[in-house]
Amino acid sequence: MIRIREIDHLVLRVINLSDMIAFYRDVLGCRVEKRQTSIGLTQLRAGNSLLDLVEVNSKLGRTGGAAPGQEGLNLDHFCFRIHPFDAAEVIKHLQTFGLEPGEVASRYGAEGFGESIYVNDPEGNTVELKGPPDPLYSL
Repeated sequence: MIRIREIDHLVLRVINLSDMIAFYRDVLGCRVEKRQTSIGLTQLRAGNSLLDLVEVNSKLGRTGGAAPGQEGLNLDHFCFRIHPFDAAEVIKHLQTFGLEPGEVASRYGAEGFGESIYVNDPEGNTVELKGPPDPLYSL
């Protein structure tokens, strides 16, 4: 039997690698861990997970077809569980980068219901930033 523990990594095909690295590094605090420039892959550490950024015009990126755009993104959204989570501070931080975060709402995630905020990266991917579960509604 297979038992999944957590997300190991997520791969985004990107058009502008430098803008995407800046967003995930400077805004969300990820750090560049490994670069494989020969195939167009940059891997960023996101807590216990990795976020892989693949340039669409690179050797690896060309295997995925057309670049993402308004008519077809790579995915709906993905979620980073963050700690500590203070909604007002998260919003303030995002706004210092000129970003417009979505509303704070209680949403269901891996640990149950808890507050989260949506924000878009430079290429339109929606990132959910999730806090701890509400003790009344957690799993």
